[in-house]
Amino acid sequence: MLRRIIKIDEEKCSGCGLCAAACHEGAIGMVEGKAKLLREDYCDGLGDCLPACPENAISFEMREAPAYNEAAVLAAKKAKEAPLPCSCPGSVSQTIRADESFSAPSVPSCLGNFPVQIQLAPVSSPWFDQADVLIAADCTAYAYGNFHQDFIRGRVTLIGCPKLDNTQYATKLAAIFSSNDVRSVTLTRMTVPCCGGLAYAVKTAIEMSGKDIPLRIVTVTPDGKLLP
Repeated sequence: MLRRIIKIDEEKCSGCGLCAAACHEGAIGMVEGKAKLLREDYCDGLGDCLPACPENAISFEMREAPAYNEAAVLAAKKAKEAPLPCSCPGSVSQTIRADESFSAPSVPSCLGNFPVQIQLAPVSSPWFDQADVLIAADCTAYAYGNFHQDFIRGRVTLIGCPKLDNTQYATKLAAIFSSNDVRSVTLTRMTVPCCGGLAYAVKTAIEMSGKDIPLRIVTVTPDGKLLP
């Protein structure tokens, strides 16, 4: 059938993944660092992905395409909500009673600054003077078991999630980099496409600051592995 559907310009696509995160139907995915329309029948033609793209790489076109399959979209969403093998989320097999007591942690925290949320962190602070800064997608600390020792220790920590926070990280981070003598930046992100938005924001912030700040990006898988 002839209908309106999105078109992605791969040459303009920076691979940030924001469009994939904005697509509520799951029609867009990341393939070899580029956004792809993976399921034409999942695209409803409403274009929630268009304003999310910082490169204006997405547009509408009228062409022959399968009809929008709402039933398939809902079924795919339901499948993603199913409990994981580890009994989370939603499982009652790992419940904790409200009156259950906990012993002191055997491993000390390595956190040396607070607050850690990017939105709440001050632009100018003695923390950042000659500091190695860790910018972490908040899920990475839960996925990687030795996060404190391997990443937080010796660094000033900032966390965020571009899919949940309605803010321009690049602008805030650029102000921090411009106002302070930051020595290096380490970014930890998950494999999910929305984390590409955080990587894009950090790279953009460094460029906006006009400084040559070394950047290391570490990708964490949901089962706690570090990708090279």
